[in-house]
Amino acid sequence: MSDTKLEIATLGGGCFWCVEALLQQIRGVEGIVSGYSGGNAPGHPTYKEVCSGLTGHAEVVQVSFDPKKISYKDLLTVFMTSHDPTTLNRQGGDIGTQYRSVIFYHNDTQREIAETVLKEMASYYDDPIVTEISEATPFYEAEDYHQDYYRNNTSQGYCSAVITPKLAKLRKMHADKLKNVAAS
Repeated sequence: MSDTKLEIATLGGGCFWCVEALLQQIRGVEGIVSGYSGGNAPGHPTYKEVCSGLTGHAEVVQVSFDPKKISYKDLLTVFMTSHDPTTLNRQGGDIGTQYRSVIFYHNDTQREIAETVLKEMASYYDDPIVTEISEATPFYEAEDYHQDYYRNNTSQGYCSAVITPKLAKLRKMHADKLKNVAAS
C-alpha cells in the first residue's frame, strides 16, 4: 500500500459519463465518483431534479488522484482538452447549466493552478474559455446506475456516438498520461 495521500479534484465538463470515462484512463487517477455540485437546492438532489436545471447543480466527477503520478495541473490540462470549455452551459447536444464547464477548487493552491491552466489554454481555443472556477460546494453522489457508466454500457448509443470518439482523441493527445503506458 502506498504512503501517498490522495488529493481530490471536482470537475464538470458536460455529461459526467464522458468526463468519468476519460479520466479513468489517466495514470494516477485512483477513483472517480459521478455526482452533483454547485447548486442551491437544499438536500441531496436527484438526477431528474438536476436535469430540470432548477437546482443549479452541475454534473461533475469527484476524482481521487495520486499527485506523485499525475499533478493537478496535468489533470486539469487533460480535462480542458477533453471537452469544449468555450461553450456556455453546453457540451454537444447536452444543453443546460447542469452541463457547464466548471472546476471546483478545494484549496487556494488548486484555485491558483486552475487560473493558470485556463490562461495557458486560452491560445489553444479560437473562442474564449467560459469555464467557471468556483470554490468547492457540497458534493452529492449520483445514483448507482450513473457510476462507471461507460464501462457498464459501452454499446449504448450515447456511449458509442459520443464517448468512444472522445476516448480516441484522448489516446492521441495524452498518450504519455494514460494508465498501462510506461512513464517517460
